[in-house]
Amino acid sequence: MWTVVYMAQNRDKAGALQSALEQAGMLVRVQAAGKRENTNDYLEVSVPETDVEEAHNIIIDKGF
Repeated sequence: MWTVVYMAQNRDKAGALQSALEQAGMLVRVQAAGKRENTNDYLEVSVPETDVEEAHNIIIDKGF
């Protein structure tokens, strides 16, 4: 099951976090938060449930 670990304010921030998490070997999914797909609004950054704790540690360490 996928779990949202971060709500990014724009695509740049979501992409930076996605890269950091992928470098740590995690699967990452980024999708629009809400029904509109083609906006620069908030994005959900999700990881598998088993990686949530490690993802939170990376988010804190990287200052997101």
